Amino acid sequence: MAIHLNRREKMGIIAAAAVIAAIIAAQFILTPVMAYKKRLTQQVEAKTGHLREIQTLTAQYRDLQSTSSLSQSRFTRRPGNFTLFSYLNRLVTQAGIKDNIAYMKPSSQSVDNSPLKLSRVEMKVQAITTEQLVNYLYRVETSRNMIFVRKMSVTKAGKDKPQINAILQIETYEQ
Repeated sequence: MAIHLNRREKMGIIAAAAVIAAIIAAQFILTPVMAYKKRLTQQVEAKTGHLREIQTLTAQYRDLQSTSSLSQSRFTRRPGNFTLFSYLNRLVTQAGIKDNIAYMKPSSQSVDNSPLKLSRVEMKVQAITTEQLVNYLYRVETSRNMIFVRKMSVTKAGKDKPQINAILQIETYEQ
């Protein structure tokens, strides 16, 4: 039994077959390829983010290594008999505020999992000018001996005088 179709019917069947083929191709070929491409793009973006994070951490690590090397070299350049108390005592003499020192209390404590110890001096300076305090702090903070001011409390010394009192807590690490 042969089916005879006119030209218009044949064109309709061919068009329907083409639409069905296009739907099948889109469903089973094009859609999976596009999804795969999207997954690859997301993976590349994620890996790029990880790479940026690694580069940032690498830069931070290099900075820390540099700082560590600098600190180590400063430790080795310190005199073998270096103590924070005696060094600060020398600085107050150089800054011209030795007579204004009410007290200097040294203390030290060991640092967990380290051969270093934290050396601290709490000192009270009375009736000095702001310029004298700044001069002293400059000498402390610019020291190559890795000394830093941990805490500072400043109060006015009197009602009419332009002077202040200061309590400083200065620290360093020692071997």
